Amino acid sequence: MQTALKKGIGILFILGAALCFALMNLFVNLAGDLPLMQKVFFRNGITVVVVFVILLFQKEHFRIRSRACIPWHLLRSGIGFLGVVLNFYAIDHIGSISDASILNKLSPFFAILFSALLLKERPRLFELLFVAVAFGGAVCVVDPSFDMQVLPALSGFASGACAGFAYTCVRILGTKGERGIMTVFFFAAFSTVISLPLMIAFYEPMTPMQLVWLLLAGAAATGGQFCITAAYRNAPAKEIAVFDYMQVFFAAILGLVFLHQVPKVLSLIGYAVIIGAAIGQWAYHMVRARRERAAHASPPDETRQE
Repeated sequence: MQTALKKGIGILFILGAALCFALMNLFVNLAGDLPLMQKVFFRNGITVVVVFVILLFQKEHFRIRSRACIPWHLLRSGIGFLGVVLNFYAIDHIGSISDASILNKLSPFFAILFSALLLKERPRLFELLFVAVAFGGAVCVVDPSFDMQVLPALSGFASGACAGFAYTCVRILGTKGERGIMTVFFFAAFSTVISLPLMIAFYEPMTPMQLVWLLLAGAAATGGQFCITAAYRNAPAKEIAVFDYMQVFFAAILGLVFLHQVPKVLSLIGYAVIIGAAIGQWAYHMVRARRERAAHASPPDETRQE
């Protein structure tokens, strides 16, 4: 009963994270025609402030667990920062925040590929099939026309690859004993420091409403980080990660209501294919885990004594 309750809480938190990140995409879009780095700075700056205050009250404060973590922190932060930049470019130019969301949500499939390279984890045939199906769905969303119009969609696709690589680095940091909150702080601080001089160089004055949208985008991103951390504390990722795809549904509704964006038919087909692949992968892991538990629970064969 306790396990079921914790799983339910985990699902609620991951749905909260999906809503927060969908809202972040909406607020970034509503901020209008501002320099990209100005938006990226606000997205990470608020997270830095909030996590900085939390770390002040923790016993280990800002201590990194070991020197071996530093290269992985830098790699995770550098690639993660690039992913945020590509995602924001896609949000601004792709024409639909739900399209940008689904392309960014290819990250778990990229994580399978990067885990094979960095962690030497051999993916099973079924996992590779789901990856191929998801990428097929992405082709529908991208709708390649081989002209400049396809660049924002390819940017969204690349943001998913960067996020998948970053998540793999986070797993490596976890195996080295690094605290999750320190990983979030390092990434947010790195991104803020890198984006600050670029924001100053290309700064454009904002209206009060644009400032409000960017502050809300940063607040939503911070809320998403905390929700997703709480979700995975309450339940294993393999059991609840599929619910993160509700972000696409939330983004589609928000885009329709506030931006009057109606996804194309081909995009809707792509959504269905990618989410179907995610559900298939989740079901495969759940069935496999159930079989393993049953195998361990069954009593061993008794040996006859002569």
